[in-house]
Amino acid sequence: MRPADAVLPTRHGAADAPTVASARRALAQAFRAAGLDTPELDARILVGHALALDHAALVAADARILDAERRKTIDALSRRRLAREPVARIVGIKEFWSLQLAVGASTLVPRPETETVVEAALAEIDKGGPRTRELRIADLGTGTGALLLALLCELPNAFGLGTDLNACTLLLARSNAQKLKIARAAFLGCDMAAALRGPFDLIVSNPPYIPSGQIAALPAEVRDFDPRLALDGGADGLDYYRAIAASAPALLKPGATLVVELGIGQAQPVADLLLAAALSPSPPLPDLHGMPRALVATKR
Repeated sequence: MRPADAVLPTRHGAADAPTVASARRALAQAFRAAGLDTPELDARILVGHALALDHAALVAADARILDAERRKTIDALSRRRLAREPVARIVGIKEFWSLQLAVGASTLVPRPETETVVEAALAEIDKGGPRTRELRIADLGTGTGALLLALLCELPNAFGLGTDLNACTLLLARSNAQKLKIARAAFLGCDMAAALRGPFDLIVSNPPYIPSGQIAALPAEVRDFDPRLALDGGADGLDYYRAIAASAPALLKPGATLVVELGIGQAQPVADLLLAAALSPSPPLPDLHGMPRALVATKR
């Protein structure tokens, strides 16, 4: 990186050398000027990451003078963010359901909207009895393991099985489970449910659901950094829902539940697919933005 390209100004005197606070402000200003959605938050996270400080320690270190090496590190991180690389990919961690999950090049970054699937699944479990009962859960296309691990944290006697095609993704999901000390999770390499045997009390999935022709128009943070295989749902975005509808009925216990995440405008088409597969869909649950996000269906 050329000095002229640095986000942090180069100072020559100790009296005007950049501090932690001024570095954070400079990054926030640059991010705001670039049109990033959360400039202050992004700046705080990246400066904290560069200095290996959590939020409280970062605030306490506001007046600390940054040496040249730290300034160089912060500038490098800021350039990555200005190139629209998501903060979670830069720092390698994303919070989901209050869990700290490692993310990798082969996985989606877990989104807050996906927590709607967890909420919907737990609501269905609660209808059937106490959360302490033994349950068997499958997560199709597990990625980081976000859905499965969040559910296992809430269901102390449940056992979960996550599937994924990508070997690197499976290693990452296993590592996340180990770091969270969740021993009731196993991970299997296969396409969605291809290698599974039932019965399951609950199946969840956040499948690829973006229509192939719409991927080029996605925000750069998604289009350029999320793996295409985790985005591309085929010509109409419904390919993986068709696969789920074909396999889930044979894997679910009678009265058991399937919960899938939805993309924009997919509530009715997905409900129709599940209804044709002898599942009974309920009205979709909205996310925090009011968009239909989670569809629950039960086996008749």
